[in-house]
This record gives sequence, structure tokens and C-alpha cells, in this order.
Amino acid sequence: MASSKKRRNKNTEISELDAEIMAADDQPAPLPTWYKAVMFGLLIVGLLWIMVFYLAPGGQLPIPGIGGWNIITGFGLAMVGFIMMTRWR
Repeated sequence: MASSKKRRNKNTEISELDAEIMAADDQPAPLPTWYKAVMFGLLIVGLLWIMVFYLAPGGQLPIPGIGGWNIITGFGLAMVGFIMMTRWR
């Protein structure tokens, strides 16, 4: 005669799952040093770009030919730095 499966205790399932999670050592590897340098460099360069644009007479610097697009360039550089910051460990 066929026998039915025994019911598992929920506490046993949770403890087995916890044991598997704790045993898994899937920590991401640390980022290389150059990543941090590039990230902070882009943040600082973007900030300086915007500051130079606002402090220059008539907004002619850092690149005179693009005019108001200088601010977009500065924010773009800073945004790339912020996006890189999301992966920083």
C-alpha cells in the first residue's frame, strides 16, 4: 500500500533556507582603485565645469562655441559620476 508523504514542519524549512543563505558566500568583489578615482574625478570635473560657466564673464568659458550647452556638459559629467556611485562598494 502506498504511503503519503509526511508533512514538513515550517520551522525546519525556514532554518534550512536560512542555512543556505548564510552558507552562500556571494559577496561581490571589491572595485578596483581606478574606479573610485574616475568616479570622484567626474563628480569634481562636472562641478568645476558648472562653476567656471557661471563665474566666467558672459558664460563664454569653458568652451565658448557651445554657449549654454556648457551647463548640460557639466551636469552630464556629474551624472556619470553619480551613476558610477551606485555600483561603489
